[in-house]
Formats: sequence, C-alpha cells, structure tokens
Amino acid sequence: MYEATFAIADSTVYTEPTEGGDCRIELWCNEHSDLLYAAGSRIEPLLSRIRDTVGVEEQVRHDGEAVVITSSCFKGHDESHIDRYLAAHNCLLVPPLRYEDGTKHCRILALEADSLTDLYVDLLEDGFHIDVRSKREITVPSHSSPLLTLDDALPELTGRQREVLSLAVERGYYELPRETTTEALAGELEVSRRTVEDHLRRAERKLLTTLVSYLY
Repeated sequence: MYEATFAIADSTVYTEPTEGGDCRIELWCNEHSDLLYAAGSRIEPLLSRIRDTVGVEEQVRHDGEAVVITSSCFKGHDESHIDRYLAAHNCLLVPPLRYEDGTKHCRILALEADSLTDLYVDLLEDGFHIDVRSKREITVPSHSSPLLTLDDALPELTGRQREVLSLAVERGYYELPRETTTEALAGELEVSRRTVEDHLRRAERKLLTTLVSYLY
C-alpha cells in the first residue's frame, strides 16, 4: 500500500477561514452532515462562516476549540471535492480532511504507487493546485492501524500554546536543572507570567493525556 498527502488550494467554506491565521479544521464526512473539530485564536469568525453556509446543528466550545455537527454535508458546497477522481484511480481518502493555511490536506491511500501518480496528474490537468506534502509506502503495521502517523497521535494545540511550549523547550525550561523561568519566558513573549504558565499547563495536559494511552 502507498499513502500520500496532498495540500490542495481552494476557496471553499472550510478553507477560506483558515487562510492568514492559526485556525485549523478537521472534518469527518457523514454524507448528510459533517463532524468538525476546529481550533484557533480567532475561532468565532470561522464558526460564523460555517453557520452561514452549511449550518450548525450542534456545537461544544471551550478555550479556542470547538466540536461541531453541521446541518448539511460540505460536498454540496465544495466544487473541488475529489471523490470522483479517487474512484477513477482506485484510491481511498483517509479521514479526517484537514484544513489549514488556506489549503485542504487530503491523505490518500492506493494499492499501487502509479495510482497516486496518475491521480496527481489528473488533478493537475483539471486545474487543481497541489503541493505533495508526503509520500510513503506502508509495509509495517503501527499500533492498531497501519495508517497511524505522529500527527494522529498528537493532540491539536492552539497557536499560542505551540508558541509558548516551543519557546520553553528552546530556552531549556524542561532541562534538569531548568535553564529559564516562566517569568523570563513571559518577558520574551510580552505577556504575563500567569499567561505563560496557563498555556504551558494546558499544552502539557493535552499532550500527556493523549500520549499516555500509547505507553501500554
């Protein structure tokens, strides 16, 4: 089996709100509606756009994150969905679809490497703008799924959480002994010490509660 990730530029209901910011969407299609996970520092404009187009049946929100069930399926509003191309080349779309940085990220599985190449060429000929982010052969099962990657195991952090955590690692906050303090990190980021500590705690909680299941 072979897997590739295509980043496809388009201007759909889910793609446009992620351009020029840190908002991200993961989408599981259920034909009659979609299940979404959305995150970002400016999530309200994104959710407002979703409400005005596909509609929102139910949502749960907290701290820059949201789980949303839409009122209709995105395919009715997305002229660039690639299902018919997948069928023509005997390929499968591996959910979820990911939207970030103004592009749609599709993980695609094929039995033959040539099928992925032919799919890519077909999409280009029909005017799609594609960046191939990864391509690999799957030869060994990993954990409970042969398609599991590091992205699947890691939780989604907000842009600010990633920024604070990355700086903390870079400055040696997690070294023994520590090489910096939260007060020093706050000075670099021009925020309060309490804000830095809150971002670190939330990021650490997300990472630990997700990764601990893979220790057994």
